[in-house]
Amino acid sequence: MVIQWYPGHMVKTKRQIQESLKLIDVIIEILDSRIPESSKNPDLDKLISDKPKVVLLNKCDLAQDSVTKEWIKYYRSKGITALEIDSITGKNINKVYNAVKVATSEKFEKKAAKGIVGRPVRALVAGIPNVGKSSFINKISSKSNAQTGDKPGVTKNKQWIKVNKDFELMDTPGILWPKFDDEKVAYHLAFTRAIKDEILDPEELSVKLIEELMNKDKDIIIKRYNVDVLKDAYETLKMIGKKRGCMVSGGGIDTQRAAILILDDFRSGKLGKITLEYPTSESIVEES
Repeated sequence: MVIQWYPGHMVKTKRQIQESLKLIDVIIEILDSRIPESSKNPDLDKLISDKPKVVLLNKCDLAQDSVTKEWIKYYRSKGITALEIDSITGKNINKVYNAVKVATSEKFEKKAAKGIVGRPVRALVAGIPNVGKSSFINKISSKSNAQTGDKPGVTKNKQWIKVNKDFELMDTPGILWPKFDDEKVAYHLAFTRAIKDEILDPEELSVKLIEELMNKDKDIIIKRYNVDVLKDAYETLKMIGKKRGCMVSGGGIDTQRAAILILDDFRSGKLGKITLEYPTSESIVEES
């Protein structure tokens, strides 16, 4: 599946980030805990240059706890401050400011030595669409300053948000990169709705998700849908559709409806806590 989806506002956002760097002390990069590799924009590190960074693994309540801990270890081994959060429940949101202070301590110690004190830490919040940036900002600032929505592309312009007298955030629209050369990355982004559903075929997407879940742990499907898992993912999709009453007149199975049901179950956590990507020596997450 070759996806090319790069709306004009994403070009504008990259330009805004570059122009704003002189105002920024630290980058807060928000990733999806279920797919930390795929939800990392490979262009971001090129944009932010030598700015310190804090990685927040969001939606941790939808991911496997043990794997998320492995990702935290992975980032820390790279010298990057990392923290698992959930921007809906507020899990660990109160720890973010301390993480930012740790990441910027060296910079502000140098400023203090020069007599520059009293300025708030300014962070740029970056991440792909639908990763939960706006929800995070609303939660940490206890306000509804940033628009939220369960679809990509809600935030269209950069915004400054004051968290407290010592901490300010700049929100930016979610940005993807122009082309997904890795099919796995494209599918993982689509599974988690970082890419608009409107440009995708839900049946193809659901079949790919079923295939991945079958390879990971067949019991995920068996327990949720009470069906036998077949070798053919499309046939499994049809079985789930029949079991869940996704039928059309004449007794046929509405595979479109069944596909959407399965995708919704994964996205909402009804299939359980699932992480699709693990940190390995071959990980595509590279910090330069």
